[in-house]
Amino acid sequence: MESLHKNKTWDLVKLPKGKKTVRCKWVFKKKEGTPGVEEPKYKARLVAKGYSQVPGVDFTDVFSPVVKHSSIRALLGIVAMHDLELEQLDVKTAFLHGELEEDIYMQQPEGFTVSEKEDYVCLLKKSLYGLKQSPRQWYKRFDSFMTSHDFKRSSFDSCVYFKKNNDGSFVYLLLYVDDMLIAAKDKGEIRKVKAQLSEEFEMKDWDQQKNTWFNMRSAKPVSTPLAAHFRLSSALSPQSDDEIEYMSHVPYSSAVGSLMYAMVCSRPDLSYAVSAVSRYMANPGKEHWKAVQWILRYLRGTTDVCLQFGRIEDGVIGYVDADFGGDLDRRRSLTGYVFTIGGCAISWKATLQTTVALSTTEAEYMAITEACKEAIWLKGLFSELNEDLQISTVFCDSQSAIFLTKDQMFHERTKHIDVRYHFVRDIIARGDIVVSKISTHENPADMMTKSLPITKFEHCLDLVGVHC
Repeated sequence: MESLHKNKTWDLVKLPKGKKTVRCKWVFKKKEGTPGVEEPKYKARLVAKGYSQVPGVDFTDVFSPVVKHSSIRALLGIVAMHDLELEQLDVKTAFLHGELEEDIYMQQPEGFTVSEKEDYVCLLKKSLYGLKQSPRQWYKRFDSFMTSHDFKRSSFDSCVYFKKNNDGSFVYLLLYVDDMLIAAKDKGEIRKVKAQLSEEFEMKDWDQQKNTWFNMRSAKPVSTPLAAHFRLSSALSPQSDDEIEYMSHVPYSSAVGSLMYAMVCSRPDLSYAVSAVSRYMANPGKEHWKAVQWILRYLRGTTDVCLQFGRIEDGVIGYVDADFGGDLDRRRSLTGYVFTIGGCAISWKATLQTTVALSTTEAEYMAITEACKEAIWLKGLFSELNEDLQISTVFCDSQSAIFLTKDQMFHERTKHIDVRYHFVRDIIARGDIVVSKISTHENPADMMTKSLPITKFEHCLDLVGVHC
């Protein structure tokens, strides 16, 4: 309640005729502390019941952007190369800072009804947790604050802000909902930005998060994320009532979601495995669950594995690969790519292609197109962040696919390929991106599309800066 009053979240008024109130409730939570460092905290939060809001009346737009994980890793790469200072912090009760554009009336919170004004309601002036538009209003408030303090918003990522100082140095700020990363050449610049933020918002240092292990702490570790003997398909989904009953008690979606979070943030080595098990979220079988447990066993033995950013200034390099007909259900091919800066991965993807390829060359060609789209985005982002890191090369291990990107002579054989894939020819013809041949043994994107033997897999990890 102290935060709510401090922010002047509402005024007490009589409910106008024809208006309806949004109800609210208290949510209580115990936040586990770090043993020996921080005591557990008991929190209470007032939440509006946003499901009772009427579209077009109580809210319009609700979308709110968050920073891309690739942008975070790109900044970490810049920090490592130029030896910048980096700090992380977050905003207390961030959503309470958003300014509302609609008139929303809410009932008074339980236990805090003002005496002699029991029939009054709260006319909300600031957004509240639970309201549909709260994330968007918070972002708009933060964005207006940053732009008013001479920061520019990136046109390639709406949550990346940067400012050029008089001495030519840059200050960078990345926003993920209410968490921030600030990077600058010295601590003084960071303190200056933190002071400006503290004048407008209540700030606090970052909290550590706990890990979830799905009862796999005592499991025997394995050396690769997914063994070659797993041949996953929808034919392995439950067939009998007993299997359906058994799988209903298995936390499959929760486990895959946690693995996906790890993969997206800092574990490119999980890309292929997570891509494979996530296709069966709707109806997983016992064999699918065994594959998830295998990945958890791999994680159990690699808890100290991380991305290691270095000070090598070799620009951004991309690697791309495809596995022809790798999907056993619909025979779609897999695309895998990874981009590195200073020898460390900053962007990666392992996904099924949207259309069925008729040859290995075609599958590789479509994979190159996807990689080039990411390369163009990264090139634009780095150019805004004052980095002369020209993406010189995307490496591919298929010579025929490389010829296809450069030559129109193959028209008869490729006219059935979707037009959207052919834009890569214009990109390469303009010289924006260069696609070059690389040996399969030196292509780390190989681990994004298939299960590999341990020696090849570890070599791929070394190539993208994933180390213990």
